[in-house]
Amino acid sequence: MDASAVAIAGDGDEDDHSRPLLAPTNEIHPYPEPPLPPQPPRTDAKPEQQKPQRVASLDVFRGLTVAMMILVDDAGGAWPGINHAPWLGVTVADFVMPAFLFIIGVSAALVFKKTPNKIATSKKAGYRAIKLFILGVILQGGYIHGRHNLTYGVDLDHIRWLGVLQRIAIGYFLAAIAEIWLVNNTLVDSPISYMKKYYMEWIMAIMISALYIGLVFGLYVSNWEFEVQTSNSTFSIPSNEVGFKTIHCDVRGSLGPPCNAVGLVDRFLLGENHLYKNPVYKRTKECSVNSPDYGPLPPNAPDWCLAPFDPEGLLSTLMAAVSCFVGLHFGHVLIHCKNHSQRMMSWLLASMVLTVSGFLLQLLGMPFSKPLYTVSYMLLSGGVSGFLLLVLYYIVDVMHIKKPLVLFQWMGMNALIVYVLAACELFPTLIQGFYWRSPENNLVDATESLLQIIFHSKRWGTLAFVLVEIIFWCLAACFLHMKGIYLKL
Repeated sequence: MDASAVAIAGDGDEDDHSRPLLAPTNEIHPYPEPPLPPQPPRTDAKPEQQKPQRVASLDVFRGLTVAMMILVDDAGGAWPGINHAPWLGVTVADFVMPAFLFIIGVSAALVFKKTPNKIATSKKAGYRAIKLFILGVILQGGYIHGRHNLTYGVDLDHIRWLGVLQRIAIGYFLAAIAEIWLVNNTLVDSPISYMKKYYMEWIMAIMISALYIGLVFGLYVSNWEFEVQTSNSTFSIPSNEVGFKTIHCDVRGSLGPPCNAVGLVDRFLLGENHLYKNPVYKRTKECSVNSPDYGPLPPNAPDWCLAPFDPEGLLSTLMAAVSCFVGLHFGHVLIHCKNHSQRMMSWLLASMVLTVSGFLLQLLGMPFSKPLYTVSYMLLSGGVSGFLLLVLYYIVDVMHIKKPLVLFQWMGMNALIVYVLAACELFPTLIQGFYWRSPENNLVDATESLLQIIFHSKRWGTLAFVLVEIIFWCLAACFLHMKGIYLKL
């Protein structure tokens, strides 16, 4: 495989100035090669031919992923069919988060391909990860209560330390450090030299996966108890009237909701009070009469239905970082393969291997589970992400069919800030702070209520409202793009 010039949106750790996550003017050039004899300048070359083209499919991929995040978060309650699987198995929604981690890995491969000062670059990557982690704690740790609760503040005894943004920060940091320190200077001119250049990253990904499997199936989970609060508020200070429920486990290697090692690690290292209080398994048949939606507890529901569990916990986040390493490989292919056919064939092969491996692990006893982020789930979601990138690359960058997907391309150019404002409900919460006489009389709720009236259905009205919301953010991203504004953390 020969190196070739690729223009791509970058994460921008090359200088000290704040630049967008996806700046449209950044270019990615090949890895250093032996200098060639000076050539006389060509007078017949056109400027368009000399300038490498931007890989717009990555923007589309990222924008589509953020749009799906908004759809799942805001419409999943009304439409359980597009919500996450209650525990085992996968739905369309379960491929969204891994896809975002995957594309972060692709970007990291392009951004950190040249690191003359590894220590300085590592510091910048760490600083960015810390900023993203802190923002995640503020937005998803309980300080901001969301659209329908205009209060704010959180008891530090009950703050949630982990969340989606924190998972992104950890995955990004591990991928960046691997790309900075584990890649050697081997010249890539064949598949063998490609493997020699990146084999340490693959070894690191395999070691993380092996550590996960060893802990999940090797840790002994004893009986444990948790506190049941009389208050229904997740973030209020617990009252003195509390009870305790005991969960009987005494098992090793369980992948069920009450007795898995992922929850054990979080309870031991983070503490029960700092875990997510409304876990996805509350939508299982054992815990909800409205399954797969949330609902009242059925008769004789098990005690663990009330227990906390963090879907972005420590052990699952460590496994989720491997999705970024999968993205690194696809980014390396984009850099080193010299034409569309080589890139697409390499991506197709990698995606097939990942997908088939995921199903094989499932047959061997490791089911797909997003809350646990099992290895089989990581492989399957990585393969699906690879297939999606392949399709978008063919449509957008090979066939040059961009207009039908331009809305997602705009959103992808400011993907992270759109996620923070929209999916984390920061912008809707601010808008709802302005109301007429009562908090219910605000622009956000009024728009959703109006659409529900127009469609004569709460479900269809909510879906229409979310689609309008997605279009709004696409147009907002378009405005930022036209003004040349690209916001990053």
